[in-house]
Amino acid sequence: MGTLAISWMPEIRGLLIVIIAVVVFCGSIYLIVATNVGARLGFLLSIAALAAWLMSMGMIWWVYGLGLKGRDPTWVMAEGVNLIRSPSELDSSHLIDDMTIDTTLPFPDQAQQASDQLVEQGWKVLGEDNPQRGQAIASADEIVQQEFDLYDAGEYVAIDVYVKGGERWPKINDTLDFLALRHTPHYALVEIAPVIPQREEPGRAPPTPAADPSQPREYVLMVRDLGSKRQPATFLTLGAGLIFGASCWLLHRRDKLVQIHVAEAKA
Repeated sequence: MGTLAISWMPEIRGLLIVIIAVVVFCGSIYLIVATNVGARLGFLLSIAALAAWLMSMGMIWWVYGLGLKGRDPTWVMAEGVNLIRSPSELDSSHLIDDMTIDTTLPFPDQAQQASDQLVEQGWKVLGEDNPQRGQAIASADEIVQQEFDLYDAGEYVAIDVYVKGGERWPKINDTLDFLALRHTPHYALVEIAPVIPQREEPGRAPPTPAADPSQPREYVLMVRDLGSKRQPATFLTLGAGLIFGASCWLLHRRDKLVQIHVAEAKA
């Protein structure tokens, strides 16, 4: 039964592999060092070397965002108004100023008026080749289909994606931003529209979805959650650094005591 459980439960096998690796790797080094300098001194040397290695590895993970990682950045619903049902209601959000939309015009023209005014207020339209556009649309699909249950997949299409904010500081230029630890909130506004119902014929490719000009455009407002991608590596670096510093201080203290005892013995 033990073999069967380990074979069919990857978490148990992974835990056993980690335990065996730590015992063999750390234990073998401690055994070799302890046979030369003693059990206590060998333990201090081994734990100092292990902490130094963990600290250096954590620093590399911290800088490059590799190894032990936390949550990746993603788009989430903004607080307050996050689903806007028509272009004339865009000013219901505190992020958008007064909108002057002519409601007598067709819905596509109303959306064009809203787009022009959003650009004037500092919103930037993402191009088709921008990877942020795809990420924002995917997050908006999850909000529309799961959070609000407004449409099903294939019943609507994303028209444009607008972004605003997200500036980092302090930094010298776009390349020297390693110390840019502060940022302004980053918002995304995804414009969606219902599609014209089309009949799919057997044996043919599905028709390209087209926005229904008789239906108003709707907007999903989101804010960027930066996540905690480097947080585990940060804690590993700081924790291992504290252990390394404490073990080095104990080794230094032991050397001072040895020097005092040797001097007293000579006297």
